[in-house]
Amino acid sequence: MMPRGDQLLLPVNPVFIWFSLLFAFLVNLVPLGKTTAMPDLLALTLVFWNVHQPRRVGVGTAFTFGVMIDVHEAALLGQHALAYTLLSFFAITIHRRLLWFPVLSQAVQIVPLFFAAHAVSVIIRLLAGGVFPGWELLLAPAFEALLWPVATWMLLAPQRRPPDPDQNRPL
Repeated sequence: MMPRGDQLLLPVNPVFIWFSLLFAFLVNLVPLGKTTAMPDLLALTLVFWNVHQPRRVGVGTAFTFGVMIDVHEAALLGQHALAYTLLSFFAITIHRRLLWFPVLSQAVQIVPLFFAAHAVSVIIRLLAGGVFPGWELLLAPAFEALLWPVATWMLLAPQRRPPDPDQNRPL
């Protein structure tokens, strides 16, 4: 059964999934300064596809992108990989329950996931002898949750287009 009021979506194109993940990865690579409150668009996109397509985008994908971010940022190898892996694992764990809620309620429910991912990354950095990035880091999970409705609208848009009607499919 589908939740009330939801539109029946077309199947997702796997090329679009990987294009969106690569685009989010490339946006994360852009040097925008040293603001710690900057939302992690790759984490947001990974969680979105973990919730909506858990069989196509899983923990292995999150680990691979995490290692690539670690290499790019010259961070402790595995710092982002562990954070993204845990984020994806818990997103896949709650994906069935999360889809029953409206988009704004989903955004509220994923804030702890984003907060935990940032906390894991900071704890690993501190254990390795790094410095604390500052308290404005607490704003990043909030910004990521605020971007959840935008990401949902943008990433589900290709699936919402009307199918081509013909005599055999009266939709």
